[in-house]
Amino acid sequence: MSDTADALTTIGFASHDHARCIDSAVAAADTHCRAAGLHLTPGRRRVLEILLAEHRAMGAYEILDILRREGLGSQPPVAYRALDFLVTHGFAHKIERLNAFIACTQPGARHAPAFLICRACEAVAETTSSPSAGRLGRAARAAGFEIEAAVVEATGLCPKCRVTGPATADGSASAKGPAQTGGPGQTDGAAR
Repeated sequence: MSDTADALTTIGFASHDHARCIDSAVAAADTHCRAAGLHLTPGRRRVLEILLAEHRAMGAYEILDILRREGLGSQPPVAYRALDFLVTHGFAHKIERLNAFIACTQPGARHAPAFLICRACEAVAETTSSPSAGRLGRAARAAGFEIEAAVVEATGLCPKCRVTGPATADGSASAKGPAQTGGPGQTDGAAR
């Protein structure tokens, strides 16, 4: 981030100090890896930094393009091996619906993530879920099934897109937002 205005960005859907976010997450990954006897290589560290910098799901080839520009590798296994390490050890998650990856907001902690994915701007917020509780848990117990893992991926509109109107992936406003509620020939949104 180059200036103070860029220092506050969105983590999921809430503003925060982005530089501190990246620094603390990388420090936590370093600490966890040292304690567990794992190696956070420069390539793995850089992939984690890329995911943390974006706060959105990124595909492996998108990450590889950044690594290639920085001279850190040009072959797909470079990105895939780093992503596999980060996912395996709880520093990142794979968003199956998007076939993309996102940095974990609770690195190293065992949790059941749930992802809120904005269909307009593609922002992703991570929260936790309790798959063994609620309807899913009751249905599993009734079937004699023990849930070992469950991932929730919900799509909708983030707070920003709900207020300003859905944006496209490139950040421009879409043709129809909340302000345009009426159909053809309607100017106040009321049916005639």
